Amino acid sequence: MQQYATSETVDAVVIGTGAGGAPLLARLAAAGLKVVALEAGKHWQPAADFPTDERAQSKLFWNDERLSAGEDPLPFGNNNSGTGVGGSTLHYTAYTPRAQPDDLRLRSDFGVGEDWPFDFDEIEPYYDEIERFLGVSGPASYPWGPARKRQYPLGPLPVNGAGQLMERGCRTLGIRTSPAANAALSAHYFQEGVGWRSACTNRGFCQAGCSVGAKASMDVTYIPLAVHHGAEIRPESFVTQLIKGASGRIDEVIYVRNGQEERQRCRYVFLCAGTIETPRLLLINGLANSSGQVGRNVMAHTALQIWGEFDEDVRPYKGIPGALISEDTHRPSDQLAGPVDFAGGYLLQSIGVMPVTYLSQMARARGLWGEALKQSATAYNHIAGINILGDCLPYGHNYLELSDEKDVRGLPKPRIYFSNGDNEERMTSHANQVMRRIWDAAGARNVWAFPRNAHVIGTCRMGNDPNRAVVNAEGQSYDIPNVYISDNSTFPSALSVNPALTIMALSLRTADRFLNRLNRLD
Repeated sequence: MQQYATSETVDAVVIGTGAGGAPLLARLAAAGLKVVALEAGKHWQPAADFPTDERAQSKLFWNDERLSAGEDPLPFGNNNSGTGVGGSTLHYTAYTPRAQPDDLRLRSDFGVGEDWPFDFDEIEPYYDEIERFLGVSGPASYPWGPARKRQYPLGPLPVNGAGQLMERGCRTLGIRTSPAANAALSAHYFQEGVGWRSACTNRGFCQAGCSVGAKASMDVTYIPLAVHHGAEIRPESFVTQLIKGASGRIDEVIYVRNGQEERQRCRYVFLCAGTIETPRLLLINGLANSSGQVGRNVMAHTALQIWGEFDEDVRPYKGIPGALISEDTHRPSDQLAGPVDFAGGYLLQSIGVMPVTYLSQMARARGLWGEALKQSATAYNHIAGINILGDCLPYGHNYLELSDEKDVRGLPKPRIYFSNGDNEERMTSHANQVMRRIWDAAGARNVWAFPRNAHVIGTCRMGNDPNRAVVNAEGQSYDIPNVYISDNSTFPSALSVNPALTIMALSLRTADRFLNRLNRLD
């Protein structure tokens, strides 16, 4: 791997190596730029470090304490925050549906929320490119959204037990379903700059690290490509300061590695640390906040789960967790569960689950303890779940701030306020009825609900108005011209799909816009 001296002024420092940082890193390196990536976590070796042990893989979560407040305080750790080269893609489930064009027009269509500062056709080519590069497995025909210009490179993964049961219930009710798009290989696949990657073994550990590299986490996809093109990766490097020079630009990044403070001089900074750490770093340093929007507009997908027991031997630990999808509820009709009284919509997804995760959720949601918990646990091999992934509106009462408490590094801990609004409550109520009808039609018994929110989003909104946004439509800071943000903190709205694919698409778009601007300056 290429190594640069800290005294050398590199073209760009990329902070974070997840879905927002890794694609951009590879693109900049391929263009010939001298690029250094700083990652807070370790550089794991999948075959050695990712055992088939659910609890052992908690090391992949961002486990530094974050303070939660509000009426619906958000859980963190395994709730989409990751640590290590690859970020949260190390433990994402690889569910990669595309956003639909009207996802970007929420305010235009419903009068609430925010529109995105560009249309679907701006990101569609990047969806195509990323799916091809990662080797996304998906159906030949997909009944929702615009017709695809290119087929998925691989056919769908096998539908697991939960998916088969969900399909049975949906078919009875006339709800359309499809095998889901997943960034995990249904066959061996050759990848540029990486070589051959192995096919999925259906061991079910997608909610943790994939030991064979079939899941397209960034550590086995865009990171090797970036290294191939000359990027340097510095793991276990925790960024604490961004130093502004006399010109008003950031010309130095300070980070801690091996207990020692180091400095890297640079011409540009790409902040890709996620919805919590990106605004936290900016607030700690008092940067890029003339709009007052840094840390504001926290969103988290509505993500209610409905579980049931079945006579069938489901084995919920087997196969890709999110094997089946329905987007008939993307903009639902009144026929599904009565009049629709909310803005936006949601998707339906079958869920596989590891035993510790399932039993923890069940104990909390059902209040079980002792013998009752043991008895319910014996049904594990016969359970299946469905969840929604739905829009969440940005509200003034949902935000991130710096607390007075300090972490082990002496930095302020982030405190995140979150409360679902009326729109989220009405959407969740609608979905609750739909999912219970599906499980009733599929033959479920002992049905119960696990309320939750997932995918924390927002805090550094992009937009065309510098008074209401932190970055412009290209991800460039309105206040500091050599700072760009590329992660899910820039989302103006939550979207009614999982965010990973769109984060990657924005990452490549930001890189290309930056390179075009750089070429014009040259």
